[in-house]
Amino acid sequence: METLSAIKPLINWLPNANSPLLIAGPCSAETEEQVLETAKQLAEFTTAQIFRAGVWKPRTRPNSFEGMGEEALKWIVKAGKQTGMLTMVEIANAHHAEKALEAGIDILWIGARTTVNPFYVQEIADALIGTNIPVMVKNPVNPDLQLWLGAFERLHKVGINKLVAIHRGFSSSTETVYRNNPDWAIPIELMRIAPKLPIICDPSHIGGKRDLLHQISQKALDLGMNGLMIETHPNPDQALSDAQQQITPCRLKELMDGLVLRKKASNDSEFNNKLVEMRAEIDAIDRMIMETIARRMKVIEEIGKYKKLNSITILQLERWTQILQNTRNYADIIGLDREFIISVYNQIHLESIKLQTEVMNE
Repeated sequence: METLSAIKPLINWLPNANSPLLIAGPCSAETEEQVLETAKQLAEFTTAQIFRAGVWKPRTRPNSFEGMGEEALKWIVKAGKQTGMLTMVEIANAHHAEKALEAGIDILWIGARTTVNPFYVQEIADALIGTNIPVMVKNPVNPDLQLWLGAFERLHKVGINKLVAIHRGFSSSTETVYRNNPDWAIPIELMRIAPKLPIICDPSHIGGKRDLLHQISQKALDLGMNGLMIETHPNPDQALSDAQQQITPCRLKELMDGLVLRKKASNDSEFNNKLVEMRAEIDAIDRMIMETIARRMKVIEEIGKYKKLNSITILQLERWTQILQNTRNYADIIGLDREFIISVYNQIHLESIKLQTEVMNE
Protein backbone atom coordinates (compact mmCIF):
# COMPACT_ATOMS: atom_id res chain seq x y z
CA MET A 1 0.00 0.00 0.00
CA GLU A 2 1.55 3.31 -1.11
CA THR A 3 0.87 5.23 2.11
CA LEU A 4 2.67 2.54 4.15
CA SER A 5 5.52 1.95 1.72
CA ALA A 6 8.29 3.04 4.12
CA ILE A 7 7.47 0.51 6.86
CA LYS A 8 10.63 -1.19 8.10
CA PRO A 9 10.57 -4.99 8.35
CA LEU A 10 11.15 -6.53 11.78
CA ILE A 11 14.68 -7.59 10.89
CA ASN A 12 15.68 -3.93 10.38
CA TRP A 13 14.93 -2.86 13.96
CA LEU A 14 14.91 -6.27 15.66
CA PRO A 15 17.85 -7.91 13.84
CA ASN A 16 17.97 -11.00 16.07
CA ALA A 17 14.23 -11.60 16.00
CA ASN A 18 13.20 -15.20 16.37
CA SER A 19 10.78 -16.73 13.92
CA PRO A 20 8.14 -16.77 15.13
CA LEU A 21 8.60 -13.70 17.31
CA LEU A 22 7.28 -14.36 20.81
CA ILE A 23 5.89 -11.58 23.01
CA ALA A 24 4.82 -12.64 26.49
CA GLY A 25 4.00 -11.34 29.93
CA PRO A 26 1.10 -10.77 32.29
CA CYS A 27 -2.18 -9.20 31.32
CA SER A 28 -1.58 -6.70 34.12
CA ALA A 29 1.47 -5.63 36.07
CA GLU A 30 0.14 -6.28 39.58
CA THR A 31 3.20 -6.06 41.84
CA GLU A 32 6.92 -5.59 41.31
CA GLU A 33 7.52 -9.12 42.55
CA GLN A 34 5.00 -10.59 40.08
CA VAL A 35 6.48 -8.65 37.15
CA LEU A 36 10.08 -9.62 37.92
CA GLU A 37 9.21 -13.27 38.57
CA THR A 38 7.24 -13.54 35.32
CA ALA A 39 10.10 -12.03 33.32
CA LYS A 40 12.64 -14.27 35.05
CA GLN A 41 10.67 -17.43 34.23
CA LEU A 42 10.07 -16.31 30.65
CA ALA A 43 13.79 -15.76 30.14
CA GLU A 44 14.53 -19.17 31.70
CA PHE A 45 11.93 -21.31 29.95
CA THR A 46 10.98 -19.60 26.67
CA THR A 47 12.35 -17.80 23.62
CA ALA A 48 10.33 -14.65 24.37
CA GLN A 49 12.19 -11.53 23.23
CA ILE A 50 9.64 -8.91 24.24
CA PHE A 51 8.15 -8.62 27.72
CA ARG A 52 4.64 -7.17 27.76
CA ALA A 53 2.47 -6.04 30.67
CA GLY A 54 -0.62 -3.91 31.05
CA VAL A 55 -0.21 -0.79 33.17
CA TRP A 56 -3.35 1.15 32.32
CA LYS A 57 -6.20 -1.32 31.80
CA PRO A 58 -9.31 -0.17 29.85
CA ARG A 59 -11.90 -2.24 31.71
CA THR A 60 -15.54 -2.57 30.71
CA ARG A 61 -16.83 -2.01 34.26
CA PRO A 62 -15.48 0.80 36.50
CA ASN A 63 -15.02 -1.40 39.58
CA SER A 64 -12.70 -3.86 37.80
CA PHE A 65 -8.93 -3.80 38.32
CA GLU A 66 -7.68 -0.97 36.09
CA GLY A 67 -3.92 -1.47 36.48
CA MET A 68 -1.25 -0.01 38.73
CA GLY A 69 -0.53 2.96 36.49
CA GLU A 70 2.70 4.89 36.13
CA GLU A 71 4.36 3.21 39.14
CA ALA A 72 4.40 -0.14 37.30
CA LEU A 73 6.47 1.25 34.41
CA LYS A 74 9.56 1.13 36.65
CA TRP A 75 8.96 -2.55 37.39
CA ILE A 76 8.71 -3.39 33.69
CA VAL A 77 11.87 -1.48 32.78
CA LYS A 78 13.68 -3.24 35.64
CA ALA A 79 12.46 -6.62 34.38
CA GLY A 80 13.80 -5.82 30.92
CA LYS A 81 17.23 -4.87 32.28
CA GLN A 82 17.43 -8.04 34.38
CA THR A 83 16.50 -10.40 31.55
CA GLY A 84 17.66 -8.63 28.39
CA MET A 85 14.16 -8.64 26.93
CA LEU A 86 12.68 -5.58 25.26
CA THR A 87 9.75 -4.06 27.12
CA MET A 88 6.29 -3.20 25.86
CA VAL A 89 3.18 -1.56 27.34
CA GLU A 90 -0.26 -0.53 26.13
CA ILE A 91 -1.02 3.16 25.75
CA ALA A 92 -4.47 4.66 25.28
CA ASN A 93 -3.71 8.39 25.08
CA ALA A 94 -0.93 10.96 24.71
CA HIS A 95 -0.30 11.11 28.47
CA HIS A 96 0.34 7.35 28.56
CA ALA A 97 2.71 7.67 25.61
CA GLU A 98 4.71 10.44 27.25
CA LYS A 99 5.03 8.56 30.56
CA ALA A 100 6.08 5.33 28.80
CA LEU A 101 8.74 7.20 26.83
CA GLU A 102 10.04 8.94 29.96
CA ALA A 103 10.31 5.59 31.76
CA GLY A 104 12.35 4.05 28.93
CA ILE A 105 9.84 1.52 27.58
CA ASP A 106 11.14 0.07 24.29
CA ILE A 107 7.90 -0.62 22.37
CA LEU A 108 4.35 0.69 22.64
CA TRP A 109 1.11 -0.97 21.68
CA ILE A 110 -2.27 0.57 20.97
CA GLY A 111 -5.19 -1.52 22.15
CA ALA A 112 -8.37 -2.47 20.33
CA ARG A 113 -10.54 -0.01 22.26
CA THR A 114 -8.22 2.83 21.26
CA THR A 115 -7.73 1.85 17.61
CA VAL A 116 -11.45 2.21 17.11
CA ASN A 117 -11.23 5.97 17.82
CA PRO A 118 -9.27 8.04 15.25
CA PHE A 119 -9.14 11.01 17.66
CA TYR A 120 -7.21 8.97 20.25
CA VAL A 121 -4.90 7.49 17.64
CA GLN A 122 -4.10 10.94 16.24
CA GLU A 123 -3.44 12.25 19.74
CA ILE A 124 -0.96 9.43 20.32
CA ALA A 125 0.64 9.93 16.91
CA ASP A 126 1.19 13.63 17.64
CA ALA A 127 2.78 12.76 20.99
CA LEU A 128 5.25 10.43 19.24
CA ILE A 129 6.52 12.89 16.63
CA GLY A 130 10.29 12.72 16.42
CA THR A 131 10.66 9.44 18.33
CA ASN A 132 10.22 6.66 15.74
CA ILE A 133 9.65 4.24 18.61
CA PRO A 134 8.23 0.87 17.47
CA VAL A 135 4.45 0.79 17.76
CA MET A 136 2.21 -2.24 17.52
CA VAL A 137 -1.47 -1.69 16.75
CA LYS A 138 -4.22 -4.11 17.66
CA ASN A 139 -7.21 -4.38 15.36
CA PRO A 140 -10.26 -2.33 16.43
CA VAL A 141 -12.88 -4.15 18.48
CA ASN A 142 -15.28 -4.10 15.53
CA PRO A 143 -14.37 -5.81 12.23
CA ASP A 144 -13.41 -2.67 10.30
CA LEU A 145 -10.26 -2.97 8.21
CA GLN A 146 -10.33 0.71 7.26
CA LEU A 147 -10.12 1.79 10.92
CA TRP A 148 -7.16 -0.51 11.42
CA LEU A 149 -5.43 0.83 8.32
CA GLY A 150 -6.21 4.39 9.37
CA ALA A 151 -4.34 3.91 12.63
CA PHE A 152 -1.20 2.78 10.79
CA GLU A 153 -1.49 5.66 8.34
CA ARG A 154 -1.77 8.25 11.15
CA LEU A 155 1.33 6.89 12.86
CA HIS A 156 3.24 6.54 9.59
CA LYS A 157 2.39 10.11 8.65
CA VAL A 158 4.26 11.47 11.70
CA GLY A 159 7.36 9.43 10.94
CA ILE A 160 6.72 6.14 12.75
CA ASN A 161 7.87 3.39 10.37
CA LYS A 162 8.53 0.59 12.87
CA LEU A 163 4.96 -0.66 12.82
CA VAL A 164 3.44 -4.05 13.58
CA ALA A 165 -0.16 -5.25 13.39
CA ILE A 166 -1.64 -7.38 16.17
CA HIS A 167 -4.62 -9.56 15.33
CA ARG A 168 -6.65 -10.06 18.54
CA GLY A 169 -10.08 -10.87 17.12
CA PHE A 170 -13.33 -8.91 16.94
CA SER A 171 -16.44 -8.45 19.05
CA SER A 172 -19.41 -10.37 17.73
CA SER A 173 -23.15 -10.16 18.32
CA THR A 174 -23.41 -13.94 18.03
CA GLU A 175 -22.04 -16.37 20.59
CA THR A 176 -19.02 -18.41 19.51
CA VAL A 177 -16.39 -20.54 21.24
CA TYR A 178 -14.06 -17.54 21.11
CA ARG A 179 -13.88 -14.52 23.38
CA ASN A 180 -13.28 -12.45 20.25
CA ASN A 181 -14.14 -13.90 16.85
CA PRO A 182 -10.90 -14.28 14.81
CA ASP A 183 -12.56 -13.46 11.45
CA TRP A 184 -9.32 -14.48 9.71
CA ALA A 185 -10.41 -12.88 6.43
CA ILE A 186 -9.66 -9.39 7.79
CA PRO A 187 -6.00 -9.93 8.78
CA ILE A 188 -5.51 -11.90 5.56
CA GLU A 189 -6.75 -8.90 3.57
CA LEU A 190 -4.45 -6.62 5.59
CA MET A 191 -1.52 -8.90 4.69
CA ARG A 192 -2.50 -8.68 1.03
CA ILE A 193 -2.78 -4.89 0.79
CA ALA A 194 0.11 -4.06 3.16
CA PRO A 195 2.62 -6.89 2.56
CA LYS A 196 5.50 -5.00 4.25
CA LEU A 197 3.58 -4.70 7.51
CA PRO A 198 4.54 -7.44 10.00
CA ILE A 199 1.55 -9.06 11.70
CA ILE A 200 1.42 -11.11 14.87
CA CYS A 201 -1.48 -12.90 16.54
CA ASP A 202 -2.81 -12.52 20.09
CA PRO A 203 -4.35 -15.96 20.80
CA SER A 204 -5.04 -14.99 24.43
CA HIS A 205 -7.65 -12.38 23.52
CA ILE A 206 -9.08 -14.34 20.61
CA GLY A 207 -9.61 -17.48 22.66
CA GLY A 208 -10.20 -16.14 26.13
CA LYS A 209 -9.50 -19.66 27.43
CA ARG A 210 -6.25 -21.58 27.84
CA ASP A 211 -7.43 -24.67 25.98
CA LEU A 212 -7.88 -22.67 22.76
CA LEU A 213 -4.39 -21.14 22.70
CA HIS A 214 -2.67 -23.95 20.80
CA GLN A 215 -5.13 -24.24 17.92
CA ILE A 216 -5.30 -20.46 17.44
CA SER A 217 -1.52 -20.13 17.55
CA GLN A 218 -1.08 -22.92 15.01
CA LYS A 219 -3.65 -21.36 12.68
CA ALA A 220 -1.88 -17.99 12.88
CA LEU A 221 1.49 -19.52 12.01
CA ASP A 222 -0.05 -21.61 9.23
CA LEU A 223 -1.32 -18.34 7.72
CA GLY A 224 2.21 -16.95 7.71
CA MET A 225 1.91 -14.51 10.61
CA ASN A 226 5.20 -13.30 12.05
CA GLY A 227 4.68 -14.15 15.69
CA LEU A 228 2.50 -14.53 18.77
CA MET A 229 1.65 -12.45 21.83
CA ILE A 230 0.56 -14.70 24.69
CA GLU A 231 -0.34 -13.64 28.22
CA THR A 232 1.64 -15.37 30.98
CA HIS A 233 1.51 -15.24 34.77
CA PRO A 234 3.30 -17.23 37.51
CA ASN A 235 -0.08 -18.04 39.10
CA PRO A 236 -2.72 -17.54 36.38
CA ASP A 237 -5.70 -18.48 38.54
CA GLN A 238 -4.76 -15.70 40.97
CA ALA A 239 -4.41 -13.03 38.25
CA LEU A 240 -6.31 -9.80 38.88
CA SER A 241 -7.46 -9.61 35.24
CA ASP A 242 -8.19 -12.13 32.47
CA ALA A 243 -7.19 -15.11 34.62
CA GLN A 244 -8.78 -17.73 32.33
CA GLN A 245 -6.64 -16.88 29.31
CA GLN A 246 -3.22 -16.68 31.02
CA ILE A 247 -0.74 -19.53 31.31
CA THR A 248 2.51 -20.05 33.19
CA PRO A 249 5.85 -19.48 31.43
CA CYS A 250 6.53 -23.22 31.76
CA ARG A 251 3.23 -24.02 30.02
CA LEU A 252 4.07 -21.45 27.36
CA LYS A 253 7.26 -23.37 26.59
CA GLU A 254 5.21 -26.55 26.15
CA LEU A 255 2.80 -24.72 23.85
CA MET A 256 5.57 -23.30 21.67
CA ASP A 257 7.37 -26.65 21.51
CA GLY A 258 4.15 -28.26 20.29
CA LEU A 259 3.65 -25.89 17.36
CA VAL A 260 4.52 -27.00 13.83
CA LEU A 261 6.61 -24.41 11.96
CA ARG A 262 5.94 -24.72 8.24
CA LYS A 263 7.98 -23.35 5.34
CA LYS A 264 6.57 -20.62 3.12
CA ALA A 265 7.91 -22.26 -0.02
CA SER A 266 9.62 -25.41 -1.28
CA ASN A 267 12.64 -26.03 -3.50
CA ASP A 268 11.25 -29.44 -4.48
CA SER A 269 10.53 -29.20 -8.23
CA GLU A 270 8.12 -32.16 -8.16
CA PHE A 271 6.09 -30.48 -5.40
CA ASN A 272 6.09 -27.11 -7.20
CA ASN A 273 5.05 -28.65 -10.53
CA LYS A 274 2.18 -30.52 -8.90
CA LEU A 275 1.09 -27.34 -7.11
CA VAL A 276 1.05 -25.44 -10.41
CA GLU A 277 -1.06 -28.21 -11.95
CA MET A 278 -3.62 -28.18 -9.12
CA ARG A 279 -3.79 -24.38 -9.09
CA ALA A 280 -4.52 -24.40 -12.82
CA GLU A 281 -7.41 -26.76 -12.11
CA ILE A 282 -8.68 -24.33 -9.44
CA ASP A 283 -8.47 -21.44 -11.92
CA ALA A 284 -10.56 -23.38 -14.44
CA ILE A 285 -13.18 -24.24 -11.80
CA ASP A 286 -13.30 -20.59 -10.69
CA ARG A 287 -14.06 -19.49 -14.24
CA MET A 288 -16.88 -22.05 -14.39
CA ILE A 289 -18.28 -20.75 -11.09
CA MET A 290 -18.25 -17.15 -12.35
CA GLU A 291 -19.84 -18.13 -15.65
CA THR A 292 -22.58 -20.01 -13.76
CA ILE A 293 -23.23 -17.02 -11.49
CA ALA A 294 -23.38 -14.77 -14.56
CA ARG A 295 -26.06 -17.06 -16.09
CA ARG A 296 -27.98 -17.02 -12.80
CA MET A 297 -27.90 -13.21 -12.73
CA LYS A 298 -29.19 -13.08 -16.28
CA VAL A 299 -32.21 -15.13 -15.20
CA ILE A 300 -32.60 -12.87 -12.12
CA GLU A 301 -32.69 -9.85 -14.43
CA GLU A 302 -35.47 -11.45 -16.50
CA ILE A 303 -37.40 -12.26 -13.31
CA GLY A 304 -37.06 -8.60 -12.26
CA LYS A 305 -38.51 -7.44 -15.58
CA TYR A 306 -41.38 -9.93 -15.25
CA LYS A 307 -42.15 -8.76 -11.71
CA LYS A 308 -42.10 -5.14 -12.82
CA LEU A 309 -44.48 -5.91 -15.68
CA ASN A 310 -46.90 -7.55 -13.23
CA SER A 311 -46.38 -5.12 -10.28
CA ILE A 312 -44.93 -7.80 -7.96
CA THR A 313 -42.61 -7.00 -5.04
CA ILE A 314 -38.92 -7.83 -5.33
CA LEU A 315 -38.55 -9.75 -2.08
CA GLN A 316 -40.46 -13.02 -1.97
CA LEU A 317 -39.81 -14.44 1.50
CA GLU A 318 -41.38 -17.84 0.87
CA ARG A 319 -39.19 -18.35 -2.19
CA TRP A 320 -36.05 -17.20 -0.34
CA THR A 321 -36.83 -19.53 2.58
CA GLN A 322 -37.26 -22.39 0.13
CA ILE A 323 -33.90 -21.63 -1.53
CA LEU A 324 -32.15 -21.60 1.85
CA GLN A 325 -33.69 -24.91 2.86
CA ASN A 326 -32.84 -26.53 -0.47
CA THR A 327 -29.28 -25.17 -0.18
CA ARG A 328 -28.81 -26.57 3.33
CA ASN A 329 -30.12 -29.97 2.31
CA TYR A 330 -27.95 -30.21 -0.79
CA ALA A 331 -24.89 -28.98 1.12
CA ASP A 332 -25.38 -31.90 3.51
CA ILE A 333 -25.71 -34.36 0.63
CA ILE A 334 -22.50 -33.29 -1.11
CA GLY A 335 -20.50 -32.75 2.09
CA LEU A 336 -20.18 -28.96 2.16
CA ASP A 337 -20.29 -26.87 5.32
CA ARG A 338 -23.80 -25.44 5.77
CA GLU A 339 -22.70 -22.12 7.22
CA PHE A 340 -20.22 -21.54 4.43
CA ILE A 341 -22.75 -22.25 1.68
CA ILE A 342 -25.43 -20.11 3.34
CA SER A 343 -22.98 -17.21 3.61
CA VAL A 344 -22.25 -17.53 -0.13
CA TYR A 345 -25.94 -17.61 -1.00
CA ASN A 346 -26.67 -14.63 1.23
CA GLN A 347 -24.23 -12.58 -0.85
CA ILE A 348 -25.75 -13.87 -4.08
CA HIS A 349 -29.23 -13.01 -2.79
CA LEU A 350 -28.19 -9.47 -1.86
CA GLU A 351 -26.75 -8.98 -5.34
CA SER A 352 -29.96 -10.42 -6.85
CA ILE A 353 -32.08 -7.90 -4.90
CA LYS A 354 -29.78 -5.10 -6.00
CA LEU A 355 -30.11 -6.15 -9.66
CA GLN A 356 -33.89 -6.45 -9.49
CA THR A 357 -34.09 -3.03 -7.80
CA GLU A 358 -32.14 -1.51 -10.69
CA VAL A 359 -34.54 -3.19 -13.14
CA MET A 360 -37.56 -1.85 -11.22
CA ASN A 361 -36.16 1.68 -11.34
CA GLU A 362 -35.44 1.70 -15.05
